Amino acid sequence: MKELKPTVLKIGGSVVTNKGKELKAQMQVISRLVEEIQKANVQNLIVVHGGGSFGHPFAQRYGVTEGFKEETQKIGFSETHHIMTVLNGLFMDALIWRNIPAVSVTPSSCIITNNGRIQRFEDAPLKMLLKLGFLPVLYGDAVLDSKLGFTILSGDQLVSVLATSFHSEHIIIGVDVDGLYDDDPKIKKTAKLFRHLTLEELKRLRSKFGKSTMCDVTGGMFSKIAELLPAIELGIPVTIVNATKPNYIYKVLTGKKVKQTLIEKE
Repeated sequence: MKELKPTVLKIGGSVVTNKGKELKAQMQVISRLVEEIQKANVQNLIVVHGGGSFGHPFAQRYGVTEGFKEETQKIGFSETHHIMTVLNGLFMDALIWRNIPAVSVTPSSCIITNNGRIQRFEDAPLKMLLKLGFLPVLYGDAVLDSKLGFTILSGDQLVSVLATSFHSEHIIIGVDVDGLYDDDPKIKKTAKLFRHLTLEELKRLRSKFGKSTMCDVTGGMFSKIAELLPAIELGIPVTIVNATKPNYIYKVLTGKKVKQTLIEKE
């Protein structure tokens, strides 16, 4: 089989949902993003979306991330997984209504983690979907875990594994800010946007901010990027772009530059 080298596009939960309102999907944003994907017409594309105000509240309420500790969590696992299929269904509706041959790939049915890290990934169906010209759509999900019983698999870890396994051409991370900053731009207006970073520069920044404060300092972006380090080390470039801005995803998918952060190995 010819090597596929797909582009992996991640759309964050903060883009497709209103994180301040439980179970509130941003349908106009989803529709616009799907139109941009359609217009870009990229061959060999994999889409991953986050959970936002759908998956996160349920996972937190039942402590799903920490693993199976008591019987009451089982319904929490079920609810978290189910509500993610609901959000995914809204995304799939928008794709299929526009005649895009998209197929939902449920992570909990093909992935088992070990202490939160992907241990087994049955990716043969995904490879066949790409070979046949389908658009696979995956998402952060509640999954079974060989050590914890179950846990939450983040879309960011999923993106990294997909990109490294399929020797991806490019990773695009669509978020609700313009890229990676030296501070949280939603809190500090003087925060500086990094337009371009090498792997070495990125590692130095991680060291500077320290693991304990990364989430606070950057609004959680550094922890997301940490998941992508294995892909960057393999030479797969990562573009972080503001998916809430019209046509930004379309432009990046078609090789155009916008206000963004590009991270490359060298």
